[in-house]
Amino acid sequence: MKKVHELEFGFPDAENYKRRDSKNLFNNLFIKNDFLENLCKPEVSFLIGDKGTGKTAYSLYLSNNRYKNNIAFSKFIRETDYQKFITLKQEKNLQLSDYSSIWKVILLLLLSEEIYEKEPNLSILKNFGKFKFLHDVIDEYYCSAFSPEIIQAMQFIVESKFAAELMSKHAKLAGEEKEIKQFNESRFQINLLYIEKKFKNALSSIKLKNNHILFIDGIDIRPDSVPFSDYLECIKGLSNAIWELNNDFFPTIKDSPGRARVVLLVRPDIFQSLGLQNLNTKIRSNSVLLDWVTEYREYKSSKLFLLIDHQLASQQTKDVKEGESWQYYFPYDASNTNRVIEKEATSFIEFLRYSFYRPRDIITMLDILKENNVRDVSKVTFSSNDFNDSSFKSKYSHYILGEIKDQLLFYYQLEDYELFLKFFEFLNGKPAFNYNEYLSIFEEYSKFIDSTSKSRPRFTTTANEFLQFLYDLNIICYIEFTKQGNHKLFHWCFKEKSYSNLSPKIKENRDYQIFYSLTKALNLGKEYVNNYNGNSSEVINISDFEQSSLTEQLRELGVK
Repeated sequence: MKKVHELEFGFPDAENYKRRDSKNLFNNLFIKNDFLENLCKPEVSFLIGDKGTGKTAYSLYLSNNRYKNNIAFSKFIRETDYQKFITLKQEKNLQLSDYSSIWKVILLLLLSEEIYEKEPNLSILKNFGKFKFLHDVIDEYYCSAFSPEIIQAMQFIVESKFAAELMSKHAKLAGEEKEIKQFNESRFQINLLYIEKKFKNALSSIKLKNNHILFIDGIDIRPDSVPFSDYLECIKGLSNAIWELNNDFFPTIKDSPGRARVVLLVRPDIFQSLGLQNLNTKIRSNSVLLDWVTEYREYKSSKLFLLIDHQLASQQTKDVKEGESWQYYFPYDASNTNRVIEKEATSFIEFLRYSFYRPRDIITMLDILKENNVRDVSKVTFSSNDFNDSSFKSKYSHYILGEIKDQLLFYYQLEDYELFLKFFEFLNGKPAFNYNEYLSIFEEYSKFIDSTSKSRPRFTTTANEFLQFLYDLNIICYIEFTKQGNHKLFHWCFKEKSYSNLSPKIKENRDYQIFYSLTKALNLGKEYVNNYNGNSSEVINISDFEQSSLTEQLRELGVK
């Protein structure tokens, strides 16, 4: 087995694997599972998952490799793309339906050029036919220098009059039209409809040997310079365009063994804001939800464990059995398990406890553990001391807080985030509280906000609204007791999510607890007193807090 300093855990952000020199590493670390198989189904239009669950990784794997009968490519929406839409909206006085028309032309343009370059069955059509005429139009417009990116395709939209006239000219040369049509700059929508029709006619004329998938990524990030209302209009138009093409156009192409398709990568909270009709049906029938939730008792057969174990196993010079690599590098038990759940070491459960059950969380923990031990070139395994090291806990805690910051800044401004952090100072170090205590703390927090010159963020409008906000961000869970009163049930938002419930709701009048991994970054775990009187019982130690909480969770699983 390799030593610790020799291990590679890849990049937490899969977009880095777009670089040519990283593709081999990515293919080596990637594991194929039913998420990948389901993503290849022709009815799928949406890949749904929270940040860090692997949306980009799955799309890039299919883009980097010819998997089965699929040829895929990924395009990322950038800040300049949003800015272009905003400019167009101002110049053309666009409506939501116009956004959808624009996106359909962009998607058709990107797919057409990709098919022209990658489809081996089109050698004849590259010499004549409607598809050849379409390529000639694109070549002339871009002076044979078209770069298949969204911002490049947007230029085709901006100059829609010229693009439409160019299409009409080539249509006449190809004998499809008797005369060259004239178009008016002010009739923007008419120009777009004409361009869209020509793209559809060309694509309908070809028989694809392979399936072609266009992944649209990057909508989980909203640039600071783009107002949320403009952002939302843009991605609503995008989602409607994808749905219309995938369901109203591509399936109607006859006698084509292969099929074109567009898949949108999207977070659950954003997906619910898209305004799509029959949302529940689309989630179940037309989406892949990246759900990595793992039961402690069955963790060894879980997708998450198999993924991480594969990352370790794939780096070894000899073949190893499933689970063997993890057991080698982490040969110790998680606290309180005593090998009751498994005959082998249960260290992976410790990683589950401190994660949101996302691949990125586990990989980040592994990276930090390696970083903390990289100078010890003789080190071959990790121990519980490495995991419980204060440096490791602190680094990982700040990583988790950083993930929450990114999610909050998607909707709000930096000053709102700073005001949000102020709430945790009013907990006075307490990592857990009941509902009445929470109401009292929120009242103090509200008075503080009112005493400042800052405007009140929307998430602080009421106590219950803020409580739900904390739950949505996975900062707190709510606790329920069984009828007998001797077991606690911990309800975390990331565990409650499912196809039928993308936005779980918190219950009021319960006990609440801060997520373990956040306590260091939020300076919680020891309750502070105004005047220390020498009574150590007034101080709550974080290790005692964790021990009690984890014991209750294991009781829930039947572990004594």
